[in-house]
Parts: sequence; structure tokens; C-alpha cells
Amino acid sequence: MAWLQFPDNFLWGAATASYQIEGATQEDGRGPSIWDTFAAEPGNVHGGDTGDPACDHYHRYKDDVALMKRIGLDAYRFSIAWPRILPQGTGTVNQAGIDFYNRLVDELLANDIQPWVTLYHWDLPQALQDRGGWPNRMIVDAYVNYVDVVSKALGDRVNHWMTFNEPWVFTYIGYTEGRHAPGGHDWSDFLKGAHNVLLAHANSVPVLRQNTQTEAKIGIVLNLAWAEAVSVKEEDRAAAQRLMSFQNAWFADPLYYGRYPNDMLELYQSLMPDVSPDDLQIIHRGRPDFLGVNFYRREVVKFDPDAGLLQVKSVRQPGEHTEMEWEVSPKGIYNILKYAHETYHPGDIYVTENGAAFRDEVEDGAVHDPRRVNFYQAYLANCHRALQAGVPLRGYFAWSLLDNFEWAFGYSKRFGLTYVDYKTQARILKDSGKWYSQTIADNGFNYEGEARG
Repeated sequence: MAWLQFPDNFLWGAATASYQIEGATQEDGRGPSIWDTFAAEPGNVHGGDTGDPACDHYHRYKDDVALMKRIGLDAYRFSIAWPRILPQGTGTVNQAGIDFYNRLVDELLANDIQPWVTLYHWDLPQALQDRGGWPNRMIVDAYVNYVDVVSKALGDRVNHWMTFNEPWVFTYIGYTEGRHAPGGHDWSDFLKGAHNVLLAHANSVPVLRQNTQTEAKIGIVLNLAWAEAVSVKEEDRAAAQRLMSFQNAWFADPLYYGRYPNDMLELYQSLMPDVSPDDLQIIHRGRPDFLGVNFYRREVVKFDPDAGLLQVKSVRQPGEHTEMEWEVSPKGIYNILKYAHETYHPGDIYVTENGAAFRDEVEDGAVHDPRRVNFYQAYLANCHRALQAGVPLRGYFAWSLLDNFEWAFGYSKRFGLTYVDYKTQARILKDSGKWYSQTIADNGFNYEGEARG
């Protein structure tokens, strides 16, 4: 057994997203989002679930902040619902939406919890999707205007901003795979959307600088993939590299190097939108102050000529898997943090999401979730290992504070440190939440396993 001590200034947090927890989708002037529309279509979301009432956080935020205080969080990462601020995406500002986030930020600060704001976590106003959504370049100006409104309202108190959460997911899975809102099936829409997201990020950076305090930091959150080949065959090794370029380099290379990766440009060819050198210069100037890394599991892949444009197929590995059928592969977080540090040199790195869905049950008023406790221990041990290897990892945000609406899976998957009874809205801190609370208090934990596991 070894004691794993974290640096004195290490930041401990938990994360959520607006559509997944807020509810109140038709209250106080909020406009419809693409997820309201997508979830209303039969067959899109498990059980016909929608984002209402979710965790009713819109009405229960004070209780939830008290829960954060009980856990001992240093910081809370949450997202702003664009349709709550600008119901039509642009135009008239909904003051009731501004007021809600003002109250939330003030409540956090009153409890000595840092607010970490994600400006976009997938709930695009439906009115903007009706005009083409992310593939339409008009979205860049609309987003920058939205950022201007929010940062003017909160910039005197919020010092950590993330422009986007997982752009690969909402552009590729949303516009090409169709498993997420808005349910599109077009490769060119993914490429146009991804490019516009990067432009929107870069053009919003000077606005955030102007509207916030001098010490404010601006980041972006990428769900970086760690891929390994199923064999030593060159075609399998190339497939693993292709997946990492597809998911990682396509977004990180323009930000950090001002270019798109050549292997993907060759793959996409005629699908590519018009990209001017000026665009790439603008994107490169938007290099973030910190990189947020979301990571859950590795991918083991092989070459498959029948697996679409990428010709990459995932191969299920033996061993433990979560309720999402994701492999429990803690060494992957060490590998991806080292990769991010050595490839892009972002300066400051935060794990902005990491967690696991398991089947939880209430027993005598408690939720015993040893598999999740083991998950956090193993992944955090590998975060500690990354720190020892020189990775500038500054903090860790568990996903998630609460069980919540898990997108196309509805309420069927539970990721929370806290169990939510969706009928009564009662919150029960799970054993994993209690373990995390003690880890925060001690700034470390005893670990019996091997950090390389």
C-alpha cells in the first residue's frame, strides 16, 4: 500500500452540464434547444426520456451547492444553457436566464467554491439549428455574441472559462453518426461544423479577455482518445494512429500549430470545406491558457476495410467494463496526459471529466458502489503517476456530481458521486462520493494497486 500525495495547490472538483441536470426547459423564457427537439422524436432517447425534469437543479441549486460544500469541492464545473440566455440564439437577452446563473455563481462563491464555466455543452438553440447549426458559418458570430453577453454578466466573478466541451462529439456524433442531436448523417457537415467551432473559440477569446478580470484563464475541453492496436500488424498500428488523428489532432493541431493534420486532409479530400490561411492563423491565435482533458477509457482497434471512411474498428477487450460497455483501463489516463503534454505542451492541463457508470441501488438509505470507488482510485493513481512524470496536471473534476440525463441513454446510466431518485429528487451521497470527499480533505489517498494497472 502506498500513500499518493497530491500537490498543495491541486484543484479538486466535480462537473455537470446544463441540459443534463437543470430541467425547467420551458420555464422563465428559456427557448428550445436541439436536445429538446431530438429527445422529443420517438426512438432517439432510451425510454423516451427528455431533459425535463432531469435533476431539477434550476430550482434546487442551493441544495446542490450545499452538497458540493459537504463533499469539500474546491471547484464546480457547470455549463451555461445558451437557450436560457438567448432563446432565439441571437437577439433579445432573457434576463431571467442571466439571473439564474448570477444566483448560482454567487451561491458558489459564498461557499468558497470556484465557478468553472463551460460556455457550450451541446444545447444549441433550435432557432440556430433551423438556420443550419454548426455547419453554417453564421454560427461563429452568433456564438461570439452569446459569449459577450454571458461574460459581461459573470466576468467580474468567474475566472475560469471553457469555450466548448468535446467538439468532436457534438460535431461528429451529432452531424455525421446521428446518435446525438441534431441527428445528422453527413461527413461534410462534421468538417464544416468542426472548423466553425474552432473559429468560434478563437474569435471569442479576445471577447472573454475584454469582459473578464486580468487573472481569468480561458480553456477548451477535448475528449482525447488513447488508441492502441490490437496487434503488431502495420495496418492495425496505422488504424490506431488514424483514430487519434481523427479525434485528437483534428482539433488540437489547429489550436497549437495552426494547421490541420496531413493524414486527415488526405483522407477527407473532396469532403473538406474551404479553409483559408487566415482562418488557421485566427484559430492558432486562440491557443487556450489551459487544456481540459475528458477521458474515460482507451480504444483497442484494428484495421477493417468495411468500417467506413476511417476503416477502424474497436475490439472489445477482456476484463471489467462499465454500464456504458467502456473498458476500465486506468493506464490510459496516464498515457493520454503524457501524450497531451508531450505533443501540444499546453502549460496547464486539467482532467475536466473522468468517471464511470455502474448499476447503483439504494440499500437502507445508502448506495454502496465499490466498483466506482475502485475506478476512481485506479484512475487517480495514474493521474498521480503522470504528475510524477512531469505532466503539468493542475486539477481533477469527477464526472459527475449527480446522476443525470445521459444523452441518448436517458436516465438509464448513472455516473454520479450522488444518487438521484428521479421521482422524489432526493439526493444520496454514494460511497464513492464519501471516498472522494475524504480524498479531497487529505489531498491524497492510500492505494493498494499498481498505478500502471
